[in-house]
Amino acid sequence: MRKQLFVGLWFLATLGDTFSVIANDHSPVYPTTRRVDQVDGYHGMEVADPYRWLEADIRQSKEVADWVRAQNAVTASYLGSHPQREVIRHHLEQHWNFERQSSPVRVGNGYAFFRNDGLQNHAALYLAEDIDADPQLLIDPNRWSEDGSIALTGTLFSRDGRYLAYAVSEAGSDWQTWHVLDVRSGKRLPDQLKWIKFGYVQWTKDGKGFYYNRFEQPRPETKFQEFSLNQKIYYHRVGTEQDKDLLVYHRPDHPEWRFVSVLARDERYLIIVMREADDDRMRIAYKELSTPDKPFVDLIDRFEHQFSFIGNDGPVFYFLTTHSAPRRRLIAIDIDNPTPHNWWEIIPEGEETLFDIGCVGGHFLAVSFSDASTRVRVYTQDGEHVRNVDLPTIGTAAGFGGWPEDTETFYSFSSFTTPRTVYRYNVATGESTPIQQPKLTFNPDDYEVKQIFYQSKDGTRVPMFVSHKRGLDLDEPNPTLLYGYGGYGFVLKPWFSMSAMAWMEAGGVYAVPNIRGGGEYGVEWHEAGTRTKRQNVFDDFIAAAQWLIDNNYTLPEKLAIHGDSNGGLLVATVLTQRPELFGACLCGVPLTDMLRFSLYADGGWAFTEFGSPDDPDEFQALFDYSPYHNVKPGTPYPPTLVTTGDTDDRAVPLHSFKFVAALQHAQAGLAPVLLRVEHRGGHGGNKPTAKRIEEVTDEFVFLARSLNMKWIPQRP
Repeated sequence: MRKQLFVGLWFLATLGDTFSVIANDHSPVYPTTRRVDQVDGYHGMEVADPYRWLEADIRQSKEVADWVRAQNAVTASYLGSHPQREVIRHHLEQHWNFERQSSPVRVGNGYAFFRNDGLQNHAALYLAEDIDADPQLLIDPNRWSEDGSIALTGTLFSRDGRYLAYAVSEAGSDWQTWHVLDVRSGKRLPDQLKWIKFGYVQWTKDGKGFYYNRFEQPRPETKFQEFSLNQKIYYHRVGTEQDKDLLVYHRPDHPEWRFVSVLARDERYLIIVMREADDDRMRIAYKELSTPDKPFVDLIDRFEHQFSFIGNDGPVFYFLTTHSAPRRRLIAIDIDNPTPHNWWEIIPEGEETLFDIGCVGGHFLAVSFSDASTRVRVYTQDGEHVRNVDLPTIGTAAGFGGWPEDTETFYSFSSFTTPRTVYRYNVATGESTPIQQPKLTFNPDDYEVKQIFYQSKDGTRVPMFVSHKRGLDLDEPNPTLLYGYGGYGFVLKPWFSMSAMAWMEAGGVYAVPNIRGGGEYGVEWHEAGTRTKRQNVFDDFIAAAQWLIDNNYTLPEKLAIHGDSNGGLLVATVLTQRPELFGACLCGVPLTDMLRFSLYADGGWAFTEFGSPDDPDEFQALFDYSPYHNVKPGTPYPPTLVTTGDTDDRAVPLHSFKFVAALQHAQAGLAPVLLRVEHRGGHGGNKPTAKRIEEVTDEFVFLARSLNMKWIPQRP
């Protein structure tokens, strides 16, 4: 259910006093939504579920499909009638339209990278002989479909650069089909591997094949809703049919476990990383490949801590781990003497949260977070600190990949006010050289980013980034967008969002609190927002909203909240707990029925995050905040727009359907409750640019009407 950060808005460019006329008009007329007498028993409590019928897959139920079409028609009418809609959309296109590029990776003797010219639906993949050489187009997914609904969702080159394994997903689904491209000829080979989700392939050094993971073929009627089980690791040899692939590893005794295979750089070992839930607790097994008949050996035999494989030096394996280190450390394990008292520490746990480690040029490049902002340090393989990587400002650095024998690596840096710049880093000298910088149509110095700390309900100190134009007037309430996530140990880093920058350009305040449930301060910060402690997440977010109001940034009627995926659950929950505190809510691809989340798609893997309704204490915690079950008839809820996709197979759209139905039934005021369902849309990560701009346009129009915006941003 992890979701990419996308959010923020800009709009309002040219939206004048029209708002004062249209913001207070009558509530839309919604389609009739049938209610049923469904009641379920939980631990002696009877719980009504009047919209159970909306759980049916939209592809299988004409009634659900007709209801969605009717809801979409209401939403389109309400948002499409705005007189400045096309102006908003045009300005968004202008704001999106700049070239952006990924960090390069070495391929054979050359380099590969992704590039988007600005308004392309998807970035295309290029190859270049050198960083400064003219690149050659290798794959352009924009040619695969007119509407951009077919996307490139995974790539890995063979070590010699001859082949490329790449994944294709359709309509936003997490299901992938993997293909093989002959890089020299540019021709796609017949290889076609299906029933893969979140695929991760590992080429063998000889380039003859690769390891990959896959599930059993699902039933067609439940392909986008059922919980995927029985994942297995296979070896695929290039040029063969999938049914001839060699089964390498599976655990029929634990059908819910999932696996990632990692091939050691020296190819002496195949490492299997196992997880039983959507968290960072892992088991590790390995196999010596020199003797095919040797069994896998359990190195870490229980799910207690994170063990991310970083690399190896023969039988010495390096792991980034939370073992005895809630903020992580780097350790070495000699597999010939693997008991914990023989492990040794390379990089100890520190005050900062260690996030990732690259192993390049005989050094470890350690990426950590200090109050959610990136720090990068370089160490020898013995753990001696060499230097820090100098970064421009508060922001996010990512990358630092490569091979141990490489002398260079690449990384990108971005912040709330600066789009991604790509750097080449010389590991030996510590020199960073920019190789791709975006051409800006605004001056980052015109904006201010600061980090404040506030107290949550229980006294916990929580950081929050607050960004806006310099010289912001606090004598008048400002339109403010508060974005949150708070789950899965995911860190809300200060990186660039086109829509967030545009919101600030229009004069709005953009606020991002690093609430509990995330991983900003390691395992303890994450676990303080899980299971029966989940209310901490909502309290932190509510306290952030109250801080913005108390410190004169805004007023409730000017404060909008936004969250996607787990963040959608967040804003849906606080909406039901404190409806008077917000002027509008943008709720994207959420979970909302927390008594039935585990029955569908990846919800079955989220019990460590949310708990289980089968446990009495965890059931009570879930029921106490479950947005769908806490909608109260006769309550004046603020304007709410819920967005989802009909092919979302991560947070299935039934959650959005049921929540909107309940809100529309309960709404006591005139504020609209709208549902927007993207056709051939998924959870959002691979959404084409055109659809993303159209969705944000709808969000902007909705907020313009809801917050009664009256000003016009100025652009050069």
